[in-house]
Amino acid sequence: MPLALNPVKRLNASMILHPAVTIHGLAHARAAIAPGLAVTLLSAPGAGLYAGCLWWRAVIDRVADESRVISILDCADGAGQAMAALRAGVCNLVLWRETPGWESVAGIAAARGGFVLSGAPPSLDLAEPGAARRLDAWLRAG
Repeated sequence: MPLALNPVKRLNASMILHPAVTIHGLAHARAAIAPGLAVTLLSAPGAGLYAGCLWWRAVIDRVADESRVISILDCADGAGQAMAALRAGVCNLVLWRETPGWESVAGIAAARGGFVLSGAPPSLDLAEPGAARRLDAWLRAG
């Protein structure tokens, strides 16, 4: 897939989604924040289902000192995993819109200061060959 510029996405009047980078672990998270630019750390598709919210929280907690970092856990169609994530304090999620219970999950996330997206934002996946070389340009384009 060719690299497309990732514009900053406004979620609501007070929330900005920085350029997203899909990460697959702590090394990717550290690489994504290394340039010192605003970034959205996005889990791999469906990571909430197979890696879990506690894994995600542990990774993000290791790099979350950076105030310009937003993190989003992708739960695919797993409303139960999304609810578990909310209980664990992970309040920014991807949950497919057609998933039963989406409205409830979104309402709880919003009440806790988070959000639920119905699909993953465009991102640079650090597992793709050559992605690390394109990281700085991707983040600056946002």
